[in-house]
Amino acid sequence: MNIETNTNTIELNGKKYIEAGSAPTLASNTDGLVYVVIRSRDAGCHAGYLKKDNETSVELINSRRLWNWNGAKTLSELALNGVSGKCKFGTELPYIKIVNHCEIIHATVTAEDSIKGVEIWK
Repeated sequence: MNIETNTNTIELNGKKYIEAGSAPTLASNTDGLVYVVIRSRDAGCHAGYLKKDNETSVELINSRRLWNWNGAKTLSELALNGVSGKCKFGTELPYIKIVNHCEIIHATVTAEDSIKGVEIWK
């Protein structure tokens, strides 16, 4: 049995385990940040709070990957009106940097609440 440790993780027989409570947590203060829907060239569509934007990448906090949705035909409609019915959205990530984005759309509060209200797709 091979065991290797550091402050937050333990490796046991080639598998790494994270200490309970040490995984990254969602940001609790998003005041002043804009909730956006973005399309990237290689990483799909995401929704979250825009932390940083430059010509080649965006950084989002408390973001979700948007796989499949109903209630909107386009990403623009999704950012404006939100979604309805069965959708496939991933769990919220505390932080993600996405390279090669091609679209950033400011979302309405209605859309933000709608996106956040979708059950995690598993």
